[in-house]
Amino acid sequence: MDVIGTRSSMLILREAFYGTTRFDDFARRTKITDAIVATRLKELTDIGLFVRRPYQEPGKRSRHEYLLTEKGRDLVPAVFALMQWGNKHLQGEGGGPLRLVERGTGEPVVIGPRTASGRDLELEDLAIVAHGDWADPQSG
Repeated sequence: MDVIGTRSSMLILREAFYGTTRFDDFARRTKITDAIVATRLKELTDIGLFVRRPYQEPGKRSRHEYLLTEKGRDLVPAVFALMQWGNKHLQGEGGGPLRLVERGTGEPVVIGPRTASGRDLELEDLAIVAHGDWADPQSG
């Protein structure tokens, strides 16, 4: 949470989920200063959410773009669940300015708990259990 829990990190991740890859676009779209964008991109890259890849436009110097790794893409449900919550509870009746929909159909996408087989669950259906070494009383 120290790295991804900041507002600026969440904005950068959100933009990456929308397809942004270049430094200048992150700064422009998030309205965050270049210094903070640079710091956050470095931190997010250092923890493995982004990978840097060089690119060069004709007649310009070589630069880097930032691509989400599998680890970064795995944050999609968490970030969009927060957006869904904010739209429902902080934006009023009409919801927020952005909605998550299926690209092909426009059908709203709902983020929530479900089993590995795809069955939707309610909070009352969930249990948290120890796993691995945490479940083994001999390991401690």
